[in-house]
Amino acid sequence: MTSEKAKMLNGELYDASDTELVGERKRAGELTRQYNQSEDDGEQRQRLLEELFGSIEGECYVEPPFRCDYGSNIHVGERFYANFDCVVLDVCRVEIGRDCLLGPGVHIYTATHPLPAEERTAGLEYGKPVTIGDDVWIGGRAVLNPGVTVGSGSVVASGAIVTDDVPDRVVVQGNPAVVVKELE
Repeated sequence: MTSEKAKMLNGELYDASDTELVGERKRAGELTRQYNQSEDDGEQRQRLLEELFGSIEGECYVEPPFRCDYGSNIHVGERFYANFDCVVLDVCRVEIGRDCLLGPGVHIYTATHPLPAEERTAGLEYGKPVTIGDDVWIGGRAVLNPGVTVGSGSVVASGAIVTDDVPDRVVVQGNPAVVVKELE
């Protein structure tokens, strides 16, 4: 029998009220609470992020407050920076490349819900991974929806709602986000 966590990580319908998953969310909640209440001590914050995130390549900096579901499904490259009030719902893998910048209030969602009401009301949900390439800038209050990939060198304008993949080296804006400019 497949565990609810395995189903979650594989993008299958799962029950989020599973005891193991509830425990992991509590762990993430405690680590983010400690992080958000910490003084601006680079070493302490780096240690907390290393404990919270699935992997970190080199140093990264996240301005508190920060929120996530599990943390362990977040993987960031070198020199990652997230501004204030970012939220990552990481029921599936969130892969963020090197030299990426998140503006204030950026939300990244891997969690989603089934369309049939019976499945939603039964408490089932599922997720789709999100991938962000290298050298990406995501403007403030932008939202990345489940299953999207943002190509390397791209810019997501402030307030954009990304519902489809973003190619490499473009600027997208709007709701839904569309390509408005190609970058050299």
